[in-house]
Amino acid sequence: MEEHNDKQMLKLAASWFMKWVLNNKAVSILFILLLVLLILFLLPKVSFVFRPFTAFFDVMGLPIIMAGVLYYLLNPLIDWMETKKIHRAGGIALVFLIIAGLLAWGIATLIPILREQTLSLIDNWQDYLNRFISQVNGVFQSDVLSELQKQLTGDEDGFTGSISGQTEDVVDTTVTGIGSVVGVLSTTVLAVITTPFILFYLLKDGHHLPYYLMPFVPSKMRVKSYELLREMNLQISQYIRGQLIVAFFVGLMFWIGFSLIGLEYALILGIMAGALNLIPFLGSFIAFIPVVVIAIVLHPPFMLVKIAAVFFVEQTLEGRVIQPLILGNNLNIHPITIIAVLLTAGNLFGIPGVILGIPAYAVIKVVFIHLFLWYKAYTGLYDDDFNPAPPPVYSKKKQKRTLKIKRQ
Repeated sequence: MEEHNDKQMLKLAASWFMKWVLNNKAVSILFILLLVLLILFLLPKVSFVFRPFTAFFDVMGLPIIMAGVLYYLLNPLIDWMETKKIHRAGGIALVFLIIAGLLAWGIATLIPILREQTLSLIDNWQDYLNRFISQVNGVFQSDVLSELQKQLTGDEDGFTGSISGQTEDVVDTTVTGIGSVVGVLSTTVLAVITTPFILFYLLKDGHHLPYYLMPFVPSKMRVKSYELLREMNLQISQYIRGQLIVAFFVGLMFWIGFSLIGLEYALILGIMAGALNLIPFLGSFIAFIPVVVIAIVLHPPFMLVKIAAVFFVEQTLEGRVIQPLILGNNLNIHPITIIAVLLTAGNLFGIPGVILGIPAYAVIKVVFIHLFLWYKAYTGLYDDDFNPAPPPVYSKKKQKRTLKIKRQ
């Protein structure tokens, strides 16, 4: 009798364990998460395994990234040429010849001007910055501001000294960082030589990559995996093409505007503004800093009014015309999210993180959306669409924009 009761208890415990542990979806998901965290914890212990991959990425990372960016920029043109019965390899060769011609024209016409302005700006920047600091200090040491500062802080030289000290720290850091330019330059030269070869084969065979990847994916996951890859590719391509085209037009508009108002170093400042525009929201304002320094040091005070007018016209054209036509709202990312991603990625990875943070976030967002859809279908916990919170009220303009995004 006791043996029978023991067997019965053991059977009940086994059935309970099967029901609440082995066959429980929530426990299975928690167990998988625990395994993932354990793997992440153990990765630093076996970091030597990844050293060959790190060495490979140190050498080939920049050429691959540059080739990938140019691939997304040029691939629609190659596809269009292919629809016009132009052989793909011939179309790629033709595009390369056009790019080489444009580079030769740029070297013959723009590069001398750019070189002259760049060298002059580098040679005189320290002097410009010192004169700018002295002018700012002169403003803060005026009678009215000195009295106000003394009443607020009780220290006549505290605020001015703080500004001068922080500015000098920035200058010292900048000068110290110049020592790494030689290493960066050698890596860049190697990347420039290697990139065209990688780009050629990407344009020639890159669109077949999903076909060769799918056989490595389990049969039941191929459709979902292909949809995931296609959506990730769409997000990256739209962002890269849009940002590069917008940056080109921003640089062009600033160059034209600065040239019209007679600002010194108009070409280099326009190119700088276009390049920094690759950083959403913050890039144009960062590019505005050297413009203000040069305007205050080399021009009359009224030049600041002209620069403000150029900046206003550029921001209006960019926000009202260029970005809606080129970028649209394809990424559908909230501005607060963009700022948070930029600050976090910049803190973690520096300048590359600031530039690549948004497309990386868009890809991660796509992956998490697909994972959540799988989780909903797997657990069955989200069958009911009931939402007790009141729906947001949108204007008619925003409703039309949202409807347009859904149709895309």
